[in-house]
Amino acid sequence: MLFSSIVYGPIHSRRLGTSLGINLMPTEQKLCSFDCIYCECGLNKPWHSKPSLPTLEQYQAALTDAATRLRSEDIKLDVITFSGNGEPTLHPDFERIMQATAVWRDKFQPNAKICVLSNSTQLHRNDVVRGLMIADKRILKLDAGIDATIRLIDNPAQIKFTAKDICDRLEQFNGDFTLQTCFLRGTVNGTLIDNTTETEVTAWLECVERLMPHEVMIYVIDRKTPYDTLQKIPREQMEAIAARVRTLGIPVSVSA
Repeated sequence: MLFSSIVYGPIHSRRLGTSLGINLMPTEQKLCSFDCIYCECGLNKPWHSKPSLPTLEQYQAALTDAATRLRSEDIKLDVITFSGNGEPTLHPDFERIMQATAVWRDKFQPNAKICVLSNSTQLHRNDVVRGLMIADKRILKLDAGIDATIRLIDNPAQIKFTAKDICDRLEQFNGDFTLQTCFLRGTVNGTLIDNTTETEVTAWLECVERLMPHEVMIYVIDRKTPYDTLQKIPREQMEAIAARVRTLGIPVSVSA
């Protein structure tokens, strides 16, 4: 499923409430530094020309249109959510877009929170970190604590990609973020992938304990994925993982 506009919705998010969606990536296909096996936007495809990203001016115009529509329908937002057709922090003007969003929110939807869903791959960029700090809610991904597993699940574009690298960069937030993880099992091209085994969960929990985020979100696949061989983890197993997070003193939400 791809989003066909810069601003879309509002939609009801099972985790965030009434959400105005923001898509900073192209509308014709996904652009992401990951190629997650569970991504609802499908898999990355080769680009035959330079991807076209919305400019800051186009984004601001889309926000202006959204303000008019929301006012006419008397809609009050819970969140303004950056997600869309790929990784939002890949946008070269991400910081200024976040600044513009904060100005728009304060004027038109002062009770809404600004939320960014990110795969954590661009945290080496200072402008991205500054942009993320403008958000009220930073939901940052870590799908496994073991390198081989995180590569199988997320298929990162970076050749030298490790869970340790992500954790090192997440530490700069001093726990002021939400850690998000998708738990799944299944086979992809004949390879068994399961981040719910005892070995996997223990390694992941070590990362969680190191980072001590103010919240953890764990969830299961809920929409169509690129591979029909992936399985939804039972709620009982998800709750068991959540209970282990709570022993660290960290609040955790489960979407299963």
